[in-house]
Amino acid sequence: MPDMEWTIAALGLGGNIGDPQASMAQALKLIDEDADCGVLAVSKLYRTPPWGKIDQADFYNCCALVKTRLQPLALLDRCLEIERGMKRVRIERWGPRTIDIDVLTYGDVTLQSERIEIPHPRMTERAFVMVPLADIAAGMVIKGRAVSQWLSGLSAEGIVEANKNPLWWRV
Repeated sequence: MPDMEWTIAALGLGGNIGDPQASMAQALKLIDEDADCGVLAVSKLYRTPPWGKIDQADFYNCCALVKTRLQPLALLDRCLEIERGMKRVRIERWGPRTIDIDVLTYGDVTLQSERIEIPHPRMTERAFVMVPLADIAAGMVIKGRAVSQWLSGLSAEGIVEANKNPLWWRV
């Protein structure tokens, strides 16, 4: 099989059970070590209030730009495999979790299927996604607008930098 070309994808990572920073760092290292993926940039780490289901601990969130030779569904499957390996259990929507890895964008692809929607359908409504994504891709265009433009219309109240070092995941 010929080598697939590399595509740049954006991932959103989060968690609020156990040590979310360590979990996200481990997930990013696993992605970076994958022969078909590589981490290009990681945002600062943020502590964010829960969204959707608010009676739970604050989350920690970051975004990453990765290069990948995997097709969108294969990238999703790789992210889900990492989640399962880290004991992620899906009990309730928007509930507590050890790790969550979302495929936010995949090049300039627009895709809607039963398993995945790219760009992520609610990412532009969520400051906990757009704040870290703006760290590494403020000019990325999603649904006709730059990340920085989407962010300017959102409230980032309660979102605080937990680690300003973009290499936090490598330590």
